[in-house]
This record gives sequence, structure tokens and C-alpha cells, in this order.
Amino acid sequence: MWRIALWMLLVLGPLAARAQQPDTVRVPAPIHVDLSNIDVAPGAVDTKGWLLLDKDIQTELEGAIFNLYNFKYDKAEKQFRSLRRRYPQHPLPYLLMGMSFWWKIMPTGLQTKQYDKIFLAYMDTTIIKAEKLYKKDKKNYEACFFLSAAYGWDAQLNAERKNWGRATVSSRRALDYLQKSNEANGLSPEFLYGQALFNYYAVWISEHYKVLRPVLLFFPKGNRALGLQQLRNVADNGFYTSVEARFYLARILFNDENNLNAALPVARSLAATYPDNGYFQRLYALLCYQRGEWVECERISREILDKINRGFPGYEGISGRYATFFLGTITSSKDPAKAKDYFMRCIVFSESTDATKSGFYLSANINLARMADDEGNTAQAVRYYTEVEKKAEHNTTLYKEAKNYLQKQPKQKKK
Repeated sequence: MWRIALWMLLVLGPLAARAQQPDTVRVPAPIHVDLSNIDVAPGAVDTKGWLLLDKDIQTELEGAIFNLYNFKYDKAEKQFRSLRRRYPQHPLPYLLMGMSFWWKIMPTGLQTKQYDKIFLAYMDTTIIKAEKLYKKDKKNYEACFFLSAAYGWDAQLNAERKNWGRATVSSRRALDYLQKSNEANGLSPEFLYGQALFNYYAVWISEHYKVLRPVLLFFPKGNRALGLQQLRNVADNGFYTSVEARFYLARILFNDENNLNAALPVARSLAATYPDNGYFQRLYALLCYQRGEWVECERISREILDKINRGFPGYEGISGRYATFFLGTITSSKDPAKAKDYFMRCIVFSESTDATKSGFYLSANINLARMADDEGNTAQAVRYYTEVEKKAEHNTTLYKEAKNYLQKQPKQKKK
């Protein structure tokens, strides 16, 4: 449920790319799903035993949820294990444990694989526990919620790892249980989260992946505006899904809606509430950089580097790449020597995370090349420009600048 949108991007997107190759992709059978925004009165459903709606459990877990998103994994997992001891047959503690490992993977841009097996094991256990509840009662929408969430998360990670078969099967099951759980939208904002993402991305994908439009005919139509409205509702009123909703809301507003002014307050709130979350901090730093809020960008970037140096969980090379580039840019006019050091560190962070085609890496090389040229160090400038010429896309201004410079320095280029 929580990963329906990313499933569509990571599973259908790669399938579309493969469809353009000689291999034939079989179009899945139609899925008859009605994702209308249905609200069911709480009295119409028997919610006895639903931990998802238990306010006492939410009060108990408030500190654990904070610790989870503030990257205090050990503290959060201790509380989740306590819940598991009391409710060993319920899917909630297993999903929460899986979330903890997911947020150990997230800061690395999903590159690290050391937590894959244990994360997928928790998703499998969540599915097993939820299936037992669902078999007993087909109106147990809480069980549908957990099944949709676990299958959706399973689909996303397997798509990221290019395990297309399992990703496709899991995503179809996630969508099926999402359709079932949407009948409980009126019971809690938690049930609305998956539908919000689906409503938004069903339209977004149709607009950005034209090759997928024939496939999308088998799925319900989305509603982009409604999806954003629902996501804001979950962000404001959810408990387990609130932070996830705010996180995706910030990314959608920035990346997809091109609304920096709306995205920035959401990112600021996340970074302020969870100051030790490296992912939220680098997102906030990026938005401050794009907005030209240099003082705040510098403050956050320095915090990121300090926490990397101190070994904080979730602070690693990608966050370092962001922070050093921002600081290099900010200090370039007032302290060129310090800026040069930051750009060089950005290159090191980029190389350590295998991101030598990223904009940060290429721009850091360009800035160092310009500085070297200003200092009359042509050989060094050629070295940096050559790296840009090798790595940058040929239609970019960075590539054209590097190529033009190197064409004027044929002897240095040959060296």
C-alpha cells in the first residue's frame, strides 16, 4: 500500500524499457479495481482487535516512531520487539521492524544490500501474519492494509534489485489488497495513504511514460489533485503513515510539481522534527540551495559533515556529496581555498558512492577546472575538464564548456 506509486515507477517503468528491446513483454491480465474514494462509517466495520487503530498502542509507540525516523534504530527496535512479545501473532510489530531496516537502506540511495534478507524476511512474516487474520475475516481491512504495505515494499526492493518476476507478482497483490482496504478509508487516515499515492502517480506515469499508456488501460484512472489532497490529509492526521506521507509530499512537490515554495516548508518540518535523519537533512539542504537560502543551507550542510565525521547512523557518502558541493559553492566567492577543498571532497564522496556521472561530481570538477584556470594552472584545469568531457552527457552545458576549453589546449589534452 505504501509503495504502490514506487512500484509503478520501478516495476512498470523497467518493463516498458524492456518492451522497447527485441524481447517481448507480456501485458498482464486486466485487474478490475475500483479505487474510488469510499468512506465507511466506523460503526459499519468490526474493528475489535485492530492494533492499527488502538490509541493506547499509538501512545506507547510514539517515542519508537520518533526514534525510527530520527535514526535511533536500536531504541526503536527495542520497543518494537516489546510489542512483538505481547502480540506475536499480529503483523504490526513485524512491519515496524521491517521499516527500521528499510530506513537503514534508504540513506544509501538503496545501494546497500546488507539488510535485504532481513528486511524481506520481515515483509514475509508480516504477510503470513496478516493472511491468517484475513482468512478468518474477509472484512478485516486492517489485515488488507498490512498485506498491501508488505507486498508493496517487497515489490519496490525487488524491482530495485531487478528481480522483476517477484516484483511484478508482489505489486499485483499489493494493488489487490489496496483495493480491498480502501473500503476502510473513513476509519483512519492510515488506509488512505496507498490510495493517495496511486491516485497521484497513475496520472503522473501516464504523462511521463507514454509507452506505458496501453498497460495503464487495465488499471483504474487516477486523480492527481485528489492524490495530493489525500496525501496532505495523511501527513496531517496519520500516525504510522504520517512521516512517510510528509516525505513523499515534499519529494512530489519538488520533483514532480516543480513547486519549491510548497516543498520547502514540508522538508524544513521533517529536518527540524528529526534532526538526526541524514536523508531528511540532505533533502532540506537541497531545497534551501535551490531556493537560495544560503545561510540555512550552509548550517545544515555543516551539520551533515559533522555527523558523518562522528559516525552517526544514516550519514554516509551521498549526504557528504550533497553537503560538500553546497559548501563549496557557498564559500567559493569569499574563501576560494576552502571552496576548493570542499569540491575535492565532493569528488571523493562521489567516487566512493559510484556517482561519477552525477551533477554534483561533474559540477565539482568544472568548478575546480575554472579555479585552476584562473590561477594560471592550465595543466590542472585540463585534468578536471577532461574528466567532465569523459563523463558528462554531450548535450549538456558542462560537456560543451569542457570540450571548448580542451580544444584550445591540444597539447595538454594529449598528455
